[in-house]
Amino acid sequence: QAQLVESGGGLVQAGGSLRLSCAASGRTFSSYAMGWFRQAPGKEREFVAAIRRSGDTTYYADSVKGRFTISRDNAKNTVYLQMNSLKPEDTADYYCAARAGIATTTPGSYAYWGQGTQVTVSS
Repeated sequence: QAQLVESGGGLVQAGGSLRLSCAASGRTFSSYAMGWFRQAPGKEREFVAAIRRSGDTTYYADSVKGRFTISRDNAKNTVYLQMNSLKPEDTADYYCAARAGIATTTPGSYAYWGQGTQVTVSS
């Protein structure tokens, strides 16, 4: 099993940047594909970015492509989400998730979830 803890959320002005981190427990972090998802009030949870176990391939939602970067450090059991050029519509709770096997964009396919970190972008 994997236990995930996100950090790095906060309040930022539009155009600013934040870096989210997700620390995983356990010794099998490198066996998990990792994803970032977000959920705004009154909306469904949506895919943001995902990364393969090796870190050599990444996937992004169209809404964040070119602005967000997902990366991982398997030696530190940590996955990151660098968010640049933030917009008010990026405001949401952000969650990291882990799954065995390949990276996917479907929240229901991820077995392990963190508690979330709040990101608020003011205009």
